[in-house]
Amino acid sequence: MSLWLAMRSLCGVLLLAGTMIQAQGQEPAEEPSQSQVEQLPATTDHSPANAPATVHGVVRNAATGEGVPRALVSIEGDASAGTLTDGEGRFEFTGVPLGPQIFEVQKPGFYDPGAIGVRSGKPSENVAHNVFVAVEMPDLDFTLVPAGSIHGQLQLSTGDPAGNFWVSLLRQVVQHGRSEWAMIRSYHTDSEGFYRFGGLPDGIYSVHVASQLESVPATVLIEAGRVGDVPRSGYPATYYPDSRQLASAGRIRLAPGEQAVANIYLVLEPFYTVTATVPDTKGGIQAVESELVSSQKTGSPDLMILDSENHFLYDRATYDPITHTVQAVLPNGNYAFAVSLPESSPPAAGELRSAQGARHPAYLAGLKQFSVAGHAVRDLQIPLSSPRSYPLHLKAQTSGMAQSGTIPPEGMSSAVAVRLGNAGEALVEPDHGWNALKDGPDDIELMRVPLFTYWVHTIVYGKGLCAGALSANGVNLSREPLVLSLSGPSAPMELAVRNDCAQLNLILPAAASVLVPGIEPVYTVYVVPDFDTTENVEPLTLRPSSGGSMTVPKLTPGNYHVYTFTTPMELEYRNPAAMAQLSVAGQGVTLAPGEAGSLLLEVPR
Repeated sequence: MSLWLAMRSLCGVLLLAGTMIQAQGQEPAEEPSQSQVEQLPATTDHSPANAPATVHGVVRNAATGEGVPRALVSIEGDASAGTLTDGEGRFEFTGVPLGPQIFEVQKPGFYDPGAIGVRSGKPSENVAHNVFVAVEMPDLDFTLVPAGSIHGQLQLSTGDPAGNFWVSLLRQVVQHGRSEWAMIRSYHTDSEGFYRFGGLPDGIYSVHVASQLESVPATVLIEAGRVGDVPRSGYPATYYPDSRQLASAGRIRLAPGEQAVANIYLVLEPFYTVTATVPDTKGGIQAVESELVSSQKTGSPDLMILDSENHFLYDRATYDPITHTVQAVLPNGNYAFAVSLPESSPPAAGELRSAQGARHPAYLAGLKQFSVAGHAVRDLQIPLSSPRSYPLHLKAQTSGMAQSGTIPPEGMSSAVAVRLGNAGEALVEPDHGWNALKDGPDDIELMRVPLFTYWVHTIVYGKGLCAGALSANGVNLSREPLVLSLSGPSAPMELAVRNDCAQLNLILPAAASVLVPGIEPVYTVYVVPDFDTTENVEPLTLRPSSGGSMTVPKLTPGNYHVYTFTTPMELEYRNPAAMAQLSVAGQGVTLAPGEAGSLLLEVPR
């Protein structure tokens, strides 16, 4: 166990003064008084072997460089102490034991630039800074980034207040090496139509307002016998400032500490009735109706509406058992009904079987595209069928050279996992996706996954195994997403699994691996393959206290570039244009099958 881990295992927990990132509607946490902070003793151990030292420094505003007054600086563990910075952002501790200590810095309305989760736009845990305390201590220089906010008001063309509208905040985030839009927060407007998203890191944002009818019926959506005869009006789903599609939505580029205003004007428009029937199946229309009604009660997304960009809409589609119709009320535009239900027919009629004969829970799926253009849409049919499975065959691949991995006796599918992440989907939580099912010793199948577009992520966790190429009828799934349809892919997917993996030992240069008094530097390292792969590249952390080196195992043989950063970094490594703009060129390294390579890192200043 390293010195840092040993120290952390003995640490207590210091109660924090406030929340670093505030949610909408919350007031900043009340800052503690200096007298309250000073009630925590710095240390009680003044033995000659552990003579105390004086630690002083400054907390700066990362945007302006100025000192941050009344920021809480705390020390964890047996040396627990806390103090507030003065008017110039300076602080001082006396009687601090020599050796490694853990510092935290926080202030309401600010966030630590090294905070985990900051890039997703969500609150994160406090950041621990390792500080090596010596008799002669340099000034500690901490930085905090001022959080920003986006606020505005929804204004209706009727002049009425826009109360209780559902507003979502979208942010461009880096997920698995790609820049994607993700919905990170949602709130209802207040009675006057105002909304506010606070505690935001800098970045690129957009705001989405869900559609809303002018009035909501008290009972069923449409009265039986009057399908299409009920005139309705409402406000269509809108992206800031006035777009119906995310591709053309306005971008809000939020600088650190900026308070951006995003008012949105909504125009009242006619909404038209759309009705569809679900044809009878082997299980009988009663079975389908039972599933549809049940899914509405439980909130299950078995019946959904998609827009022209294949995004989920908040508009609710309902199933009316009286008229036996799927119903929705929508403005002009292009849409699709998507249905995915368990099949209730007898196993012989509806079960899905793999090539190995393993039975999976059968299900029915249907997708019906349609357009609304100035009038009601009636008599649509959503045909349901049991889609083909989407098989992924795992093929062993060896080079005949050094072999460090072993194929498990129960088959490769026990050592490989596949995850599908939504491609380009904005109105879902980040990292939302589906896992594949193991099907036989060397096969995996994608079962009951909604029929959309996905990025494929493979995880090879078998001992000494790594991923080779993934093919699907000539489609490069590391660069292009997988499109699932009712007919299934034209050819099975095949993933090569190698057992001749390499490893790479990363070493900090001597000057960067020495633990010196002050804040310990932390380096973020990415080992990025130059070849196409569906495996994800995870950031690695190197620091002097951990020995200044790290071995990365299970690397697929080939050419790599290694990038080293002095600050936490989310790298868009799957985007060649973004990589070309990096100020760090990266170090090239080639790993042969079974090789144990070594690389002395080039640390930027």
